[in-house]
Amino acid sequence: MTPAAPNATAVKFGYPESLVAGYRHWLVLARPQQPTLGSLVLLCTDPARSFSQISPAAFAELEQVTADIEAALKAAFQPDKLNYLMLMMVDPDVHFHVLPRYEQPRQFNGCDFGDSFWPKPVDLTQPAMNEPAMLVEIREDLRRHWPRRGG
Repeated sequence: MTPAAPNATAVKFGYPESLVAGYRHWLVLARPQQPTLGSLVLLCTDPARSFSQISPAAFAELEQVTADIEAALKAAFQPDKLNYLMLMMVDPDVHFHVLPRYEQPRQFNGCDFGDSFWPKPVDLTQPAMNEPAMLVEIREDLRRHWPRRGG
């Protein structure tokens, strides 16, 4: 599917380099700051500044997008939980931070990734992994695990 047009929030979170998957109304981006392994940004491309303002089509598509996110993260990193945070305190476009949560560390690409916040909420103000080469590997691994639709 052709990715939807980016907005300022998409660009802030590294679009187009960070793109994992694009939908008609949503972009799924690998979060440049990884507080937990496989952290994503789920961004609506509708011109909406509150969740209630997104189009009925975006609401409908959200069901498929979240199912794909959960399938890909489960296949790639086996998180114990997923947190969807819609904060929108700084970036006004409708978006969620999707944070996989891990009770025990995971290994990926020869490195151990822990979840130092478990079982409490993730503190997005704390330093997070942002090594460019590792971010590319995380994004590519998620792309490989993304559910394929259609023929």
